[in-house]
Amino acid sequence: MRNSRTPKVTVVGSLNIDLVCHATKRPDKGETLIGDAFNIFTGGKGFNQATAAARLGAEVTLIGSVGADSFGEMLLTATENEHIDSRFVRKRTDTGTGVATIVVEPDGDNSIIVVPRANMALTTTDIDAAADCISDADVLLLQLETPIAASEHAAAIAKGSAKSEGTTVILNPAPAQPLPDSLLAFVDILTPNQSETELLSGMQVSNDEEARNAAEVLRARMVDTTTSAVVLTLGEQGALILTSRTSERIPALSVDAVDTTGAGDAFCGALATALASGETLGEAIAFANAAGAAAVTVIGATPSMPTRAKVDLLMSQSHQKQND
Repeated sequence: MRNSRTPKVTVVGSLNIDLVCHATKRPDKGETLIGDAFNIFTGGKGFNQATAAARLGAEVTLIGSVGADSFGEMLLTATENEHIDSRFVRKRTDTGTGVATIVVEPDGDNSIIVVPRANMALTTTDIDAAADCISDADVLLLQLETPIAASEHAAAIAKGSAKSEGTTVILNPAPAQPLPDSLLAFVDILTPNQSETELLSGMQVSNDEEARNAAEVLRARMVDTTTSAVVLTLGEQGALILTSRTSERIPALSVDAVDTTGAGDAFCGALATALASGETLGEAIAFANAAGAAAVTVIGATPSMPTRAKVDLLMSQSHQKQND
């Protein structure tokens, strides 16, 4: 990484407990299946992305909300273990901690039902309490498992910071939902997958030309600078970058996938860390692709968030294969 100091990443997002079932297939309507395995993991897109950034070397502050229950305590203990600053994770007595039920098939594909609970209780007042951490961060990382009003407020604080051009704002628009222009106007980098791109743009994305056209529609709604970018994540096909000056596909790394649950979160946490460290967008996406590839080789979302050593090794091995 280029900066000699530690990169600072602030994450506004969800904290969930993941209840993971492994089965031969997803159940059909009215069908009961006998599963192969069951695990309980810490999760939530906010917590996962914060964990990824912390394991990759960033100084991370997490802003969110949990219930005053055993799941909440599990998550707060986990933030401490991951060296994540959780001062601004509010413990609420009026609702429970968010949960997600996940069915994982043998090829690693999954289906997820998220019940947000405390995550949707996050308010702009909670954001104001952490305003200094947002303004001081190199990168603010957002998702859509908490209220849009809270994310938009955080993004406005980020862009109004004393830093040159403000704190960089990355939005991972998942789970997919329509977004107001008022939020996108604060976003520097948008990281949708194919289905999220189609929903947000209203356009089909089945080839590179369609992907570029849809990404251009989205970029036009974002921060109006030469550095604003749409990074369309395409799984095994890598990622497509669209800026005002270029369109480029960064290839994925080939690995044997066992669980794709945390790949997107590893990608976003790595992207935020690399950008906060002074890497170019292309370099940051190559690093993020490697983090996402590393994540799919491990079962469970949080457990799959890779360390810097693992990502560096994977990138080195990939580079060596290309040169052989």
